[in-house]
Amino acid sequence: MIGFVMVGTNNLNDAISFYDILLQIINLKRVVTNENYAGYSSINKPDDVEFYVTNPVNKEKATFGNGTQISFLVDSKEIVEKFYITGIKLGGKDEGAPGIRSGDYYCYFRDIDGNKICAFAKIDN
Repeated sequence: MIGFVMVGTNNLNDAISFYDILLQIINLKRVVTNENYAGYSSINKPDDVEFYVTNPVNKEKATFGNGTQISFLVDSKEIVEKFYITGIKLGGKDEGAPGIRSGDYYCYFRDIDGNKICAFAKIDN
C-alpha cells in the first residue's frame, strides 16, 4: 500500500503555484507548507497527506525519474480533460493528450520540473 507520493522541485514557490491550482481540480488541497516542502490532502481527509512537492533533502538539483510517473485516478473523462488543459496552461509539457488507452481514458504531461503526471478515468464497458 502506498502511503504518499513525493516529487522534487528546483523552485518550491513555483511548484506550489502550479500544484495549488492543478490539484484543486481533483479535490486535493495544500494542508502543510514549510521552507522545504508542501503537502496536499483530499478535502475530505485533511489529515492524510497524499502528495508532496519538495526541495531535495541532499541539496542537489531535483531531477525526474526516467520511467517514473505519478498517476491520479479521477471520476470522469471531463476531469481528465480539465486536469490536462490546466496542467498545460500552467506551464506543463504535453506527453499525451486526453484519449482512450488500454480501455480507459488517460492524459499525460510533465510538470514544471519535468515530473511525468497522469490522470485517468475508468471507462465502463
